[in-house]
Amino acid sequence: MMKRLRKFLVTTLIGGFLVILPLAILVLVIQLILNLVRNLLDPLSDFIRDEFELPVPDLIITLIAFAVVISFCFLVGLFVRTQIGKNLFSGIEKTYLSKIPLYGSIKETVQQFSGSKKMPFSDVVLVDVFGSDTRMTGFITDEHPSGNYTVFVPTGPNPTNGFIFHMKREQIQFLDSVKTDDAMRSIIGVGVGSSSIMKF
Repeated sequence: MMKRLRKFLVTTLIGGFLVILPLAILVLVIQLILNLVRNLLDPLSDFIRDEFELPVPDLIITLIAFAVVISFCFLVGLFVRTQIGKNLFSGIEKTYLSKIPLYGSIKETVQQFSGSKKMPFSDVVLVDVFGSDTRMTGFITDEHPSGNYTVFVPTGPNPTNGFIFHMKREQIQFLDSVKTDDAMRSIIGVGVGSSSIMKF
């Protein structure tokens, strides 16, 4: 009886924790973003208030500061779309920014979350590595300016092990209708459930 009660209390506590934890993390992330925006806008708001002495409420001054930041971001984006801006930023990035620790990782993460660069493992593919028409299940991990791809081919049943291939586009068949989870389950199951992958 006591063992059953203890098991009930522990599993209920863990269940509640697993429900609350994602919500708590979401709240913390939102709070972090709001604090970041506030820390960015406060000095600009103070400057506008002191420099122009506008007879308006603080909320209006904050909105003006926000509009200035948005306009600045838009102008920077407009500038880097031009050939001169693109070359200038590329030179600054290569000479200075790339030498700052973690800059490359942060940039890549931002690009992935913004959608300007695909997340690794988001594309499931079949690859003909040796040109023998024997296909392997893999995941695109990088795309290169040459048009070639880097593909990770996991080995079952442990998908953390595998092979890395650098391949031409014609060696790869993209499986747009196959989800990463389904492909990963097939690898862990040493091929069980591959019928959804092999529809070609």
